[in-house]
Parts: sequence; structure tokens; C-alpha cells
Amino acid sequence: MPPVPLDSVRQVLSTLEVDDGSTAIAGGGRYAAVAAVLRPAAGDTEVLLIRRAEHDGDPWSGHMAFPGGRHDPEDTSLLYTAERETQEEVGLDLRQSARLLGALPRIPAVARGKRLGLAIAPFVFELEGQAVLSPNHEVSEALWAPLGPLLSGERDIKHAYDWQGQRVYLPAYDVDGRTVWGLTYQMLQILFDRLRGAAR
Repeated sequence: MPPVPLDSVRQVLSTLEVDDGSTAIAGGGRYAAVAAVLRPAAGDTEVLLIRRAEHDGDPWSGHMAFPGGRHDPEDTSLLYTAERETQEEVGLDLRQSARLLGALPRIPAVARGKRLGLAIAPFVFELEGQAVLSPNHEVSEALWAPLGPLLSGERDIKHAYDWQGQRVYLPAYDVDGRTVWGLTYQMLQILFDRLRGAAR
């Protein structure tokens, strides 16, 4: 499995204009933001993933995800939302311990096959130094996953999902026995598509 050097990610994201989402929230609408936090590790790049705690009423209860959450009215931008939620959920202060590499395109939030009228803004950060993670009650676990096996297809699996009375199989990743699918899978695919395009 070829590793994913962090330099490659930096180079790809440096070509993108960073929209912090302040204009979008000023125009109304419902938003959320997440942080894809990267760090170098043994020649590869690792990404921070969390498992959301089980909660009634949470459409992504128990799912693997990036740290993040819904935009609050007090948040000055979607970038601020991602930073605030990451600190709340895993105790990581991105403004102090990471640098922003770029933003990926916003994607519509979907749960159980239905659009929620919510757009999710993914921001990519590079961790600088060591991180001590302190998951709060919203997070059942936090872990670092290498990107190399995900990008190479080595960890590709199918996730069985019951939708409208039918069993469907959705693309997903296996991360040490944990299934990454849905919105988080889509966001990783967007990043990987850009990396593949730059390598051509």
C-alpha cells in the first residue's frame, strides 16, 4: 500500500481558495462543519476519526465521523464552528495546535436516505506537535487512521444498509473493524479524488 505523504496533501489543498463560511451563514440556511485533522506518521498521513456516542434522535448515532457539529448562532464562521466543536468533542484546540490546510466543497447532509436541508463544510487541518485527546460525552472513542490503506483501496468494503424495506450495499472503509461510510466516506473520497488528480 503506497503511503500518502503529508506534503502531497498540503500541495493539493494549497491550490484551493479557503472559504471560512462567514458569507454563507450571513445569508441564512442551516449548516454544520467538521475538521479533518491530519498528522504525519511513519511515512504516511493519519486522520483523526471519532465514533459518535449512541443517542436517541441523532441521525448519525454510533457512526464513525470527523469531529464537528452544527453551526451555532454565536459562531462567526463555519471554520469557527469546526474549531469549536473539535475542542468540545475531543479537547483539541485547533487554533493553538494545528494549522488550516484548506477547505473541501460543502456537501448536503443525508440521513436514512433523506436530505436534511443542512450543508456540511469540511475543513482540513495539519496537527503541529503532539495531541492529547479527551473525548467528551458525545464521543465514544477517538482514533488515528492511516490514509494510505484507504486511498489504495486496501480497506474498501461494502456496508449493508436497510432502506425502504430493501437491503442495499454502500461503499465503505474498514478501519480496524470499524466501518466508515456515509458522509465521512464521501468527504474522504473528495480528498482522495483531488490527490489522485494531482498525481496524474
